[in-house]
Amino acid sequence: MVKIGNVVLDNGMPKICVPIVGRSVEELVQECRYLQDKIYDVVELRIDFLKDVTSLDAIGEALTAVRTELPNGAILFTFRTKEGGETAVPESYYFELIQYAIKSGKVDAVDVEYYRNRDSIAQTLAVAKEQGVTVVMSNHDFAKTPSFEEITERLIGMKKLGADVAKLACMPNSAKDVLTLLSATEAVKSQYPDEPIITMSMGKLGAISRISGEIFGSALTFGSAKKASAPGQLEVTTLQQILRALH
Repeated sequence: MVKIGNVVLDNGMPKICVPIVGRSVEELVQECRYLQDKIYDVVELRIDFLKDVTSLDAIGEALTAVRTELPNGAILFTFRTKEGGETAVPESYYFELIQYAIKSGKVDAVDVEYYRNRDSIAQTLAVAKEQGVTVVMSNHDFAKTPSFEEITERLIGMKKLGADVAKLACMPNSAKDVLTLLSATEAVKSQYPDEPIITMSMGKLGAISRISGEIFGSALTFGSAKKASAPGQLEVTTLQQILRALH
């Protein structure tokens, strides 16, 4: 049973994750407070939006502020770089800041990009396991949708590396691309029925993939609050209402 905090990523209706993308501690606090009357399961702290992200002290301040605002919240810590992120940093610092977040005791899960140095990934996975932090391993393609074989290979590859959760997001250029993503999701889920995966087809074309997790096997979906972190995210209240109606 894989959890992010107290949230179990199991089969059934997908859990809802809301990204917060503040550029300062003050903005992050405002975003956390904005969520007070929203229904969601997990908050994704997109730390790459923080303007002082190259300072571990600044990251520590942000982590403390978010955890103070969400004392019982399930927090996923993410630094998105070349795969649709806001800031570029050296590979060594990328892993330094993720391990810093893991050891802070203030996050429940971290995102680790799949196409990274394998030794650094292994070391980070070991630190996360030691600290009881869940690892979501991810891959994003903002230009196109990989083939069925590529999608399944990447998701299974993440599991073989030791990820708790495999995640893949891609951009469709046709309705057929959305079907490819959904079909690959179902294929991997059928091989790993008791292990959570997260997939989504982005943009307006792919919106259906954000609400169909229960059918095809994606355990978590992303809904926007103040600002979306990726194309095609539905507003969190609307997303929750749609999922409830379908369920």
